[in-house]
Amino acid sequence: MSFSTCPCGRADAKGRPLAYAQCCGRYLDHFESAPAPDAQSLMRSRYSAFVRENAPYLLATWHASQRPPQLDFEPGVRWLGLEVRSHTLQDDTHAQVEFVARLRDAGGRASRLHEKSRFVREPDASGESGVWRWYYLDAAGG
Repeated sequence: MSFSTCPCGRADAKGRPLAYAQCCGRYLDHFESAPAPDAQSLMRSRYSAFVRENAPYLLATWHASQRPPQLDFEPGVRWLGLEVRSHTLQDDTHAQVEFVARLRDAGGRASRLHEKSRFVREPDASGESGVWRWYYLDAAGG
């Protein structure tokens, strides 16, 4: 069990950073048995997956209608932090999360990715009875 701080930066009620295993790790490391409970948790886990370069998780949590055939990571990118600005549940199966992710490229140039991501909740694609999952759909703009 890893006690390292979760890359997504989520904190407990006292403001202490959560450990990876208690935060995004439970979704990334146990995808089949532990779906993210809401769109914000999925978005945070996808950020952590980018930090850890976990392409299988990112592809599995991308809605099939928008999923790219493969995912390549830019060499040398360092993710510096995540700020969730808002999480809006539009109805039982649609949500939007606005966030800013900070990163530095291989050349040392810092930038920010500001996005309003759309998410949809559907039955698990494997057909497992009763299991619903949130999927990243697309960016609504920033």
